[in-house]
Amino acid sequence: MTVHKSKVDWAERCPIRDVLERMGDRWSMLILFTLGDHERLRFSALKNEIGDISQRMLSQTLRRLEQDGLVSRTAFATIPPRVDYALTPLGHSFLEPMRKLLQWAEQNHELVREARSAYVPPPRHEAL
Repeated sequence: MTVHKSKVDWAERCPIRDVLERMGDRWSMLILFTLGDHERLRFSALKNEIGDISQRMLSQTLRRLEQDGLVSRTAFATIPPRVDYALTPLGHSFLEPMRKLLQWAEQNHELVREARSAYVPPPRHEAL
């Protein structure tokens, strides 16, 4: 009898799938890099820094990053209420290797674009 593993089982056992799948979405890396450039930011300032993210998406992504231990949220009992976000030590440690990846992407962006333009896909063969 074959036992099928669920996606959760694989994610729990595979660090690449578990961690990088969350970081590979459209907004997480941008939020982390933006917070990395500041000691802390209020929600509205973070939204303004990023620009084209909706409030809902920023809120959802921040919650996931907080759940993963990369971002801390500090609420102040003021009127109006104030909430600050900052990178945790884990968040800072994540940015160290990601900055190297960003540097590589910037240095090789043109070469990657040239390779994409020059790529000719192999001909598709019909099944016989």
